[in-house]
Amino acid sequence: MSETRTGAQIMCEALIREGVEVMFGIPGGAIMPFYFAMWEYREKLRHVLCRHEQGAGHAAEGYARATGKLGVCIGTSGPGVTNLVTPIADAMMDSTPLLAICGQVGSHVLGKDAFQETDITGITMPITKHNYLVKDVNELPYVFKEAIHIATTGRPGPVLIDITKDAMQKAIVPDWDVKLNLPGYKPNYYGNRKQVREALKLLQSAKKPVIMAGNGVIMANATAELRAFAEELRVPVITTLHGIGSMPENHPLNIGMPGMHGWVHVNRAIQECDVLLNIGGRFDDRVTGKASTFAPNAKVIHVDIDPSEIGKNVKVTVPIVGDAKLVLQALIEDMSAMGEFAELQGNASDWMEHIREMQDKHQGKQQYVNRANTAAMTLPPHDVYEMLSATLNLRGSYHVVTDVGQHQMWAAQLLDWNHGPRTHITSGGAGTMGFAVPASLGVAIADPDSVVWVICGDGGFQMTNQEMATIMQEGITNIKVAVINNGYLGMVRQWQELFENKRYSGTPLSGPDFAKLAEAYGWKGITVEHSDQVQAAIDEAHATNGPVLIDFRVEREVNVFPMVPQNKSIGEMITSEAEA
Repeated sequence: MSETRTGAQIMCEALIREGVEVMFGIPGGAIMPFYFAMWEYREKLRHVLCRHEQGAGHAAEGYARATGKLGVCIGTSGPGVTNLVTPIADAMMDSTPLLAICGQVGSHVLGKDAFQETDITGITMPITKHNYLVKDVNELPYVFKEAIHIATTGRPGPVLIDITKDAMQKAIVPDWDVKLNLPGYKPNYYGNRKQVREALKLLQSAKKPVIMAGNGVIMANATAELRAFAEELRVPVITTLHGIGSMPENHPLNIGMPGMHGWVHVNRAIQECDVLLNIGGRFDDRVTGKASTFAPNAKVIHVDIDPSEIGKNVKVTVPIVGDAKLVLQALIEDMSAMGEFAELQGNASDWMEHIREMQDKHQGKQQYVNRANTAAMTLPPHDVYEMLSATLNLRGSYHVVTDVGQHQMWAAQLLDWNHGPRTHITSGGAGTMGFAVPASLGVAIADPDSVVWVICGDGGFQMTNQEMATIMQEGITNIKVAVINNGYLGMVRQWQELFENKRYSGTPLSGPDFAKLAEAYGWKGITVEHSDQVQAAIDEAHATNGPVLIDFRVEREVNVFPMVPQNKSIGEMITSEAEA
C-alpha cells in the first residue's frame, strides 16, 4: 500500500478495485502512459483493441446492457475522444452505465491549442451524468471511485474522466482511503409509501387498467416482481421497445409494444384505458405520439428513479420516485392491506377480452401476418424474421442486437421475445445507426456461451462494419450477422414514399458484396435471395463455429406498419399504403 505508483498505474488499480474486467479502446499520444501501465495488469484487465472509438463506445454499451455492469471505453485526446461522443450520447439517452476514459494533452499546454487538444469535458457536458478534468495525480483514486459510483447508481448513465498526460506520468504513493462526498447526489430508491397506496387505490377502482413496462424494469432486475404483480391483478402489460423481455411475449397478459410502430390494439388500449401504470419508462415521444392526446381518459401513475422524468411529457396523477424493483415489491406488499381486488380482477379480465378482440380485428390485416400481400415477393423481410424467430425460440440462450431503422422495428414486432430480459439490445433514444455490430462485440464477450444475432440494415452496417476485424482478432465465435439489405436507407425512404411523393432524395444506397466482405475479414459469408433459402442459411450460421454474415437481399420497398405519422395521436395509425 505504500509503494509509489504512477497516475496510469493508479488508474488501472482503481478500475480493478471497482470490479472492472474488460475495456474497449484505441491508444494514441495523450493516453499512451495508461497503455504502458496496462501491460502490468493484463491478467486482470482485458483490453479489446477496436478499429474506431465509436465502435469501442458501442461495444462498452453492449457489454453493459448484457450484464448490467459498467462498460468502459478509452480514447486519446482530440479526434479519439470526439469519436466517443456518439456512444456517450447514446448511453445517456438509454441510461447505460458507461465510463469513458480520455487522455488529454499536458496540463502546461492546456488552452493553447496544442496538438490534438480538444475540450472534451465542455463538449460532453450535456450528454454525461458528470465529467472530470484531472490535472493532479493525487485526485485519481477519489475521482475514479466517485465517477463509477455516479455512472452505476440511481438512473445509470455515462461519466467521462479526462486526464492530462502529465497526471498519468507523475508518481506518488496513492491514498486509497477515500470516502465519497456527494451531498447533492442522493438517488431515492424506495418509493414514498403513501404514494404507493394511492397508486393501489387508483388501480382498485379501475375498469380498464394497463401496466406499461420500460427499460427501468430490466435495469432494476425487476422482471419477476412485474410478473407477480400483473398476475395478481390480472392487468394487461405493454412492453416498450426497451422494455421488451421484461415479460415473455407468450405470457397471456402481455399485449405487445406501443407507439409509433406498435400494434393497433396496444395503442387503442392506451387511448381507452382509465388507469395507466408506467414502470421504468420515460414517456418518449415515440411511445406517446402527440403527447397532449396520449391516454386522454387515464389517470397516470409513473414510477421512475429519475424525478426529472415524472411529469416531463405526460401529466401524472400519482408520481412515485424509486427503483422499479423496490417499488413493485412495495406495491405487492401493500396489496394485502388494501382489501379485496376482486372487482379489479373481474374488470381486468373483461378488459383483456376486449383488447384481444381488437387484436384479432386489426393485427391479422398486417402484411407481415397476411401472406397474400407478400406472395409475389421473392424475399419479403417477414420471412427472415419468421424463420429466425422460430429457430431462436428452440434454442436455450441467445441475444439479439439490432441497429436502427426498418429492420429494428420488424425485429421488435416479429420476433417472439420469450427468453427473458437482456435478450433484446438496441439503440433507442438516440437512434444510432452503426450501433449493432460493435455492440454485439461487447455482448459476445459478456456472454460467450450464448449465440448473439445482429440484425442490421445495409446502411447502418456500412457505418461500423470494420469491427468485424476486432471480432476476428479477439477470437469471438458466437456472433451471427443478418443484414436486411434493401438497397435503401429504408426508414427514411418509407417516409419519403408515404409523405413526400416518393422523392427518394439521398436514400438509394449501394454497397459491396457483403458475403465477400465477410470472407475478406475471415468470416463465413452467405447470400440469400429467395425465401426457400432462408432456413438453410440460418441453420448453417448456427452450425458454424465462428462468426457468420448472411446478406438477406430482401424486397426493396416494403414498409413498416402500423405507423403513427409525425405530430399525430397514437390513435391515428396508418396500417397500409392505402391509408397513407
